[in-house]
Amino acid sequence: MASRSESGRLGPGRTARVLVGSAVGVLALAGAVATAAAVLSVIVARTVIIPPSRRTDDIQIVALDQADSTIVLSSTPDSRLPGEYSFWFSGDSGHVRVGNIIAQDPRTVTRSIEAPDFGDLASARRGRFNGWFYLTPDDLHMPYEEVQIRTPLGDAPAWLIPAEKPNSRRWMIGVHGRAVRRPEALRGVLPFRAEGFTSLIVSYRNDGEAPRSDDYRYALGDREWLDVEAAMRYALDHGAEELVLMGWSMGGATVLQALTRSAFGERVIGVVLESPVVDWIATLDFQSELRRLPAAVRVGVLTLLKHRWGGLFTGLAEPLDLDRLDFVRRAQELDRPILILHSDDDGFVPSTASRELAVARPDIVSYEAFEIARHTKLWNYDREKWEGAIRRWIETLPS
Repeated sequence: MASRSESGRLGPGRTARVLVGSAVGVLALAGAVATAAAVLSVIVARTVIIPPSRRTDDIQIVALDQADSTIVLSSTPDSRLPGEYSFWFSGDSGHVRVGNIIAQDPRTVTRSIEAPDFGDLASARRGRFNGWFYLTPDDLHMPYEEVQIRTPLGDAPAWLIPAEKPNSRRWMIGVHGRAVRRPEALRGVLPFRAEGFTSLIVSYRNDGEAPRSDDYRYALGDREWLDVEAAMRYALDHGAEELVLMGWSMGGATVLQALTRSAFGERVIGVVLESPVVDWIATLDFQSELRRLPAAVRVGVLTLLKHRWGGLFTGLAEPLDLDRLDFVRRAQELDRPILILHSDDDGFVPSTASRELAVARPDIVSYEAFEIARHTKLWNYDREKWEGAIRRWIETLPS
């Protein structure tokens, strides 16, 4: 009886079985990889469009000296930023304003603090930075009125802050970004009021203040613009003749949709964009690379958001038109003065698309570059530069 070593090869039947087994193994592995990519695509897509129930406290409170009005925090990109910020602690149950950096080393940052607005800072262990700084118009020490904007989904609250001179015909409508609320846009009131504008700081669907949509999903500006249009209608009904739309982050994408899709777009004389999403595909690509997600997941996320069947997995009532949200591609359709303020180290929305829009339309786009101010914290990092850029831009608007 011949041994295997004597024969020098497997018999034809044994070879076939080995090949079939190998093929089945490869197919099973490929199927497992594809399944994992599909599941991860659903998770990422849902993360983008579902309003978060809470934010992560990513900064440790190392020490506190309330008598000396100082706080020692773990060193992070946010805690190391110069300037003035909101600091939310204990799962957003408390809030305090932090000021200048007093000292720092590789592990910690010591900053000045004000008295807490609310919450027990002494018992807090962790918190997070935020660029709002002002929580309500009361902090601006200006007269204001709480008003209701009638949107397609119901009444949405807004702050109406009149110009210093009565009967102002120029209004600024401030639109906050994703996963935050109206206070983010209060920083925009200061330079606009100085230039004679009334300000309307609005809420929109699914932000925790305005009515929820049936699907309770962000549309990345593709439907939120309808609530901004309602605010434009309110302003025009109450004496406005000229409008400037200002949006932060996703609010930037939203005001660009309002400008180009609203029946009242012709009344807009200019747009200000702070850390804006000018192209959602570029932003999602950036986030995918940042998290080192496979290319298949990136494609899967875009596919889920763009197609109606994807709603079975994401919960979106209607697919998103991501091409319509790309204003680098649509640059030639724009015809109003635009001011963009963006930091190159944004960390969430890359400045590349903002810069590309500025290059594509130098005739209408003014670009104010920051380098280390991170996402939507440009005012906090350099208030003088930020407000000065807006005021100079306002002066160039047609009278």
